[in-house]
Amino acid sequence: MNIKIEKIESFIVLKIKGRIDTMHSVKLEVEVAQLFERGEKNIIFNCGEMNYISSSGLRVFLVAQKKAISIKGKLYLCNLQPAIQEIFNISGFSNLFRIYETQEEILINQ
Repeated sequence: MNIKIEKIESFIVLKIKGRIDTMHSVKLEVEVAQLFERGEKNIIFNCGEMNYISSSGLRVFLVAQKKAISIKGKLYLCNLQPAIQEIFNISGFSNLFRIYETQEEILINQ
């Protein structure tokens, strides 16, 4: 897994490439926790190049969502590949997150 981080307007965008499995989910969880600790409140997970997510990866997203809500921040997901979108649908996670087709769509609607 590779994570590219950039600041766009009031959002931190995490572009995730590869797999979020048990081994890599810890790295993502630490990265997200550090962003919140630095005072960031608004996060976009751009999942366009993410090709796999395990239950431990889903947990990272859920923990991040709970934290964002608790600090009155915003957390969005975008560019989910069809197989990833299906995992979110089957697990019920698509009802817990604001998921957009593109990153641009998120930024325009803010």
